[in-house]
Amino acid sequence: MSENDAADDAANDPADLLPNDRVKQSALDGDVTQLHRGNRYGEEGDTFEIDGVTFELTAVTERTLGDMTDEDAKREGSPSLEAYKERMARAHGGNFDWDDEADVVRHRFERVE
Repeated sequence: MSENDAADDAANDPADLLPNDRVKQSALDGDVTQLHRGNRYGEEGDTFEIDGVTFELTAVTERTLGDMTDEDAKREGSPSLEAYKERMARAHGGNFDWDDEADVVRHRFERVE
């Protein structure tokens, strides 16, 4: 394995892309199929594993929080965009101000069979 391969593997660590065990389990269950994060955690075609199950990034897109829709929220495990906003506020200890102009990166992924 080259140094670049090792760096690529580290960049695609699900511990980085998927922030906690609940999200990892939701991905395994198929309830979470994308995540918006403040940083890019891979490129389209990259793979990562959770408990021996391989996932592939199918799209990595730069967006703003204002671009998010109810459909995005559902893909992230929330019933609506409003519920997603409330979850983000709780996840960040109430220190999360929704800014429609804030840059985020959408990571869509699917299980590789």
